[in-house]
Amino acid sequence: MAAVDRFNLLYREISRSCSVYIEALAIVGAWYTVRKCLTLVFDTYSMLRLHVIPKLVGEIDIVKRYGRWAVVTGGTDGIGKAYAEELAKRGVNVILISRSKEKLKAVCRSISETYKVETDFIVADFSKGREAYQAIKEGLKDREIGILVNNVGLFYTYPDYFTNLSEDMLWDMININIASANMMVHIVLPGMVEKKKGAIVNVSSASCCQPTPMLTIYGASKAYLDYFSRALYYEYASKGIFVQSLTPFVIATKMVSCSSVTSKRSFFFPSAEEYASHAISTLGLSKRTPGYWKHSIEFTLGERLPEWIWAWFAQYFCRIIRKEALTHKAK
Repeated sequence: MAAVDRFNLLYREISRSCSVYIEALAIVGAWYTVRKCLTLVFDTYSMLRLHVIPKLVGEIDIVKRYGRWAVVTGGTDGIGKAYAEELAKRGVNVILISRSKEKLKAVCRSISETYKVETDFIVADFSKGREAYQAIKEGLKDREIGILVNNVGLFYTYPDYFTNLSEDMLWDMININIASANMMVHIVLPGMVEKKKGAIVNVSSASCCQPTPMLTIYGASKAYLDYFSRALYYEYASKGIFVQSLTPFVIATKMVSCSSVTSKRSFFFPSAEEYASHAISTLGLSKRTPGYWKHSIEFTLGERLPEWIWAWFAQYFCRIIRKEALTHKAK
């Protein structure tokens, strides 16, 4: 009995001394739960504000808010072409910049005839570096540009290891994915500041939210574009300029034709037209967004994953695509 009494006494003493720690842990647990619930509520509200409410209340007058002319780089295919068409639907005149004169003529003619807006084009190869911008400066001289869409981009032929990439690919990735956005903003931004209104849309990628192996330099270039966009937003918001970073996941375009899975439209892989119709509704509402509600769900989950899990899944997925591409190439 004495041993039992001593045990009960010891148990009561331990319980009394631990009660403070248990209460502290309960407070921490409650704080964590409340924080996660508030984050969920905020994310849900943000998604509704971006992707549902604009559809209900109607479209904003883009011409009135930003201006009558828009410039779209890489505007003959994929997201660039689809975004240019969405702008034209809303009465915005468009200037397309790309390297193929024939494609530019065809797309400009199609947009002009379909949407009854003015169109123009500038032939420029962004991979050439500084020499590409003289023609652009001349072409945009005395134009009141209200919207700039930096869409032009270069992707891998297929996911690959860094040391397998050619020097030409490395320089092209820098010139096309990074330098082009810097130079285009540098060309059109002074006019926007003078008018005290304008919008700049930089098409980044969801690969910027976590390190993505086997797409290393592509992901790094898009991370640069995302950072550049967000910093520029704070720098020029007070001057009436809206800057947006679009961070989509996979879009079913020619850019990802290396995979039979990603190149076909599916639930999480929208067509360029479907994506652009959603993305343009977020203009003026969010400085950083995937632009598509399904991608917003993926992006939110992706940001919250531990880095090593994201990297493992990314590398696993990229290896499958690489194997498929090499097999197809060998045939």
